[in-house]
Amino acid sequence: MRDTGSEIQALEKRITHCRRCPRLVAWREQVARTRVRRFQHEKYWGRPVPAFGDAAAPLVLVGLAPAAHGGNRTGRMFTGDRSGDWLFGALHRFGFTNQPASRDRQDGLALSDCFITAALRCPPPANKPLPSELENCRGYLCRELELLRSARVFVALGRIAFQAFLKAWAENGRPSPGRKPEFRHGGEWELPGGFVLITSYHPSQQNTQTGKLTREMFHSVFRRSSQLVDRARGRRDSD
Repeated sequence: MRDTGSEIQALEKRITHCRRCPRLVAWREQVARTRVRRFQHEKYWGRPVPAFGDAAAPLVLVGLAPAAHGGNRTGRMFTGDRSGDWLFGALHRFGFTNQPASRDRQDGLALSDCFITAALRCPPPANKPLPSELENCRGYLCRELELLRSARVFVALGRIAFQAFLKAWAENGRPSPGRKPEFRHGGEWELPGGFVLITSYHPSQQNTQTGKLTREMFHSVFRRSSQLVDRARGRRDSD
């Protein structure tokens, strides 16, 4: 029998070869060829970006998609862009990663008790995925949620990630929450079976530079996530 880590690695390797969405394939490869001036001398990843992290993680983060010149360049979720600066800074503050920033896949970043995935594995033009593209990618998220057997706390970063998570959760045959979740920053819902869903604004520049999302607002999400992870770990230890 294969262990969870091996199964996740095999899934993520398969994801990197996906070509289901012609529009996304064309866009990610065009961006990788043309690049931007500040990254002209870098070789872009230019393929679907796999999820990464601790296979035994109690905390799972769901983002929207890799950034065109972030994850699409570096090959790792939230790595090499300003959204990632916010995210890894928060995760480091609450003990989920060994360093507060990530620039490339070889920079030594390691996640602890945390796994990062996304609704979409390729950057969409103008950050606006089509419904069909989200549907094509949802099977990967469904499978990850099946394999991450230690996951107890889920954080959806943005409305699209929130919707993608709920659809994947339902498609996996999980019971619906008694109170229907509605997207808002800092929302928290208990899911049947001892799981918790937390919602947050995405740490995009559109939100952070306008003040819609502040550092304290963002850190409050991970402060609460840390509390819930500690609570879930205590329950497992007492079983």
